[in-house]
Amino acid sequence: MAEQHTPRSLIVTLYGAYGRERQGPIPVAELIRLLGVLGVDAPSVRSSVSRLKRRGLLVPGRTPDGAAGYALSPAARQLLDDGDRRIYARKAPLLSDGWVLAVFSVPEAERHKRHLLRSRLGRLGFGSAAPGVWIAPAWLYEETQHTLRRLQLDPYVELFRGEHLGFAATAEAVARWWDLGAIAKQHEEFLDVHEPVLRAWEARGEAPTRDAYRDYLPALDSWRQLPYIDPGLPAELLPQGWPGGRSAEVFARLHELLRDAGAEFVRLSSE
Repeated sequence: MAEQHTPRSLIVTLYGAYGRERQGPIPVAELIRLLGVLGVDAPSVRSSVSRLKRRGLLVPGRTPDGAAGYALSPAARQLLDDGDRRIYARKAPLLSDGWVLAVFSVPEAERHKRHLLRSRLGRLGFGSAAPGVWIAPAWLYEETQHTLRRLQLDPYVELFRGEHLGFAATAEAVARWWDLGAIAKQHEEFLDVHEPVLRAWEARGEAPTRDAYRDYLPALDSWRQLPYIDPGLPAELLPQGWPGGRSAEVFARLHELLRDAGAEFVRLSSE
């Protein structure tokens, strides 16, 4: 199957993978060159950068030679730093770690924030346990706190840590709180596209920088969505044959093989 990568998402992925290593802004012309390798045209890059600027994720600046460019805002750096723990360093969760509960109440006059809260909690990986009560593995607490504060939604939410005491078995409850079938399908789609890429690189051995960048950035762009769709549930609560572990292994191996060669391509593109 073919994957769809939006220019805006690829730009965020590019900054997350390589932009934090840079001193100062990345020139617009360089962004256009780097995204062009992935088939993104210049107008799409410019319009996506403008949208990211309006959202407060990129801030304009000038390079030492006076070229126009964009750097990450402090909020964007926090967002990417939080994401690193999910994307690169996912630990095996334990049932004994417990859960974080988000309980919210929004006045009717501000009901648009109710939708925003539900949407944001869902994008953080929370499942819905009851109206106004959302649940996630406890290790997501810190990122949840950062996100709600950044969006100024924290006045409407109380966060709690706890354990599930019944009445249904926890595995049965988890299957209600999350759509595990849909999550498994996302992992399988990632594997359909990127496992053959990994096998080809393992057979190839060498990693030419342009090719490594061209294959790594789309893999990262796809993978970085998955740890938000799949919150990382303890293995004993998941169905038999769960594909999440395999997809994590495929990404980890692609990262090991291609990330540094891709970084060299980005460095050479800046010279």
